[in-house]
Amino acid sequence: MKNIKALLDEVLLEIQPDKKYEKEIFERLGSIIKKINRGRKGSRAILGGSGAKGTWLRTFDADIFVLFDYKKFREKSDKLPDILEKILRKKFRNIARLHGSRDYFQIKDNDFTFEIIPILKIQKAEQARNITDVSPLHSNWVKKHKNLINEMKLTKQFCQAQNVYGAESYIRGFSGYVCEILTVHYGSFLGLMRNAAKWQDKAVIDAEKHYKGKDVFRLVNVSKLESPLIVIDPVQKDRNAAAALSKEKFEAFQKAAKEFLKKPSKEFFGKKELLPAFLRQKTKEKKLAIAKIRPLSGKTDVVGTKLLKIYELVKQQLQKNNFRTTKTDWEWDKKNDAIFYFLFDRKPLAKTFKFEGPPVRIKQHAENFKKAHKKTFVKDGKIYAIEKRKFTHPEGLLNSIIKNQFVKERSKSAKTEIL
Repeated sequence: MKNIKALLDEVLLEIQPDKKYEKEIFERLGSIIKKINRGRKGSRAILGGSGAKGTWLRTFDADIFVLFDYKKFREKSDKLPDILEKILRKKFRNIARLHGSRDYFQIKDNDFTFEIIPILKIQKAEQARNITDVSPLHSNWVKKHKNLINEMKLTKQFCQAQNVYGAESYIRGFSGYVCEILTVHYGSFLGLMRNAAKWQDKAVIDAEKHYKGKDVFRLVNVSKLESPLIVIDPVQKDRNAAAALSKEKFEAFQKAAKEFLKKPSKEFFGKKELLPAFLRQKTKEKKLAIAKIRPLSGKTDVVGTKLLKIYELVKQQLQKNNFRTTKTDWEWDKKNDAIFYFLFDRKPLAKTFKFEGPPVRIKQHAENFKKAHKKTFVKDGKIYAIEKRKFTHPEGLLNSIIKNQFVKERSKSAKTEIL
């Protein structure tokens, strides 16, 4: 136990934001917030996100929420972005409006990017007109558990390193808020690891005990309970905070938790880039195929979703053409090319494959099948065809896929590499 504690203490020292850098960020945030609030009535800018909670790491997003008076603006919720845009354009240059469930803004200040989000100032989640309105309530709940801030940071860093962090549609992992809830619920990062290793499908995490036993499955809309892990939002009991979580990310997190408990190491907190040299070290007798996809410009979530669709197409086509992968994954750091990787057995596929047709008793269908295929035979009452395989090596198929119009429309360029 002492060894694990010492290890986690070392990790904490390494993931804490640089004090000088953090001070500079806070000063710039303070300056922007002060500028927005100057001469304003009916709205007020505040620090949001992990900065407000105190849970940010070395890499973080700087969020500013502009709270609009609930009574005055509750019936004009859809107009908040327009109102905020007028305020910002009078006071700042280089304002970019981004589309979302409610539009928000970005300000670039030298090498920093700040996001400014308009929200209604609400006292309880039921008053929200948009999910973003609830964000300050999330922050307030997390801040009630200041004694666990460092534990939350460990959880977030662990998830980032395991490539399961982020609830965006192209990631479908653990959001920062879900990481914080899980840590509070189990009392520590280590407590989370021990319990996560034993999670069953549809495990329910209810930190504020809104429900008794399995009542959640009876009282919460079934459409909100489709994720493999149910995390009841502490401030909004009818919301599953982990609704975006995919089975793939859930299983990856659980597997990593088990491996960490078995052999604790700082490596579990170190982000590994999916570069060929690193990947090559992880392979022995396998064939490694890498696809580098240059993303289009645009909103991160939209661009990421397009990359995900390309990745899913590649996986689908590999499976359709009988190429069995032993491991696949992808990564995009939002700055450089996305990297897809696929591990295969080195043995090529047979030059021909058997294609199943209809039962011979369905004469017309069987005749049509025979006309469509040159080589056919009958076995156990069914007709089969022998077809020549177009691709016996995965690289041929991969090169064909990246030239596909679907890929061209969703990326600037794509290339493959076989190791």
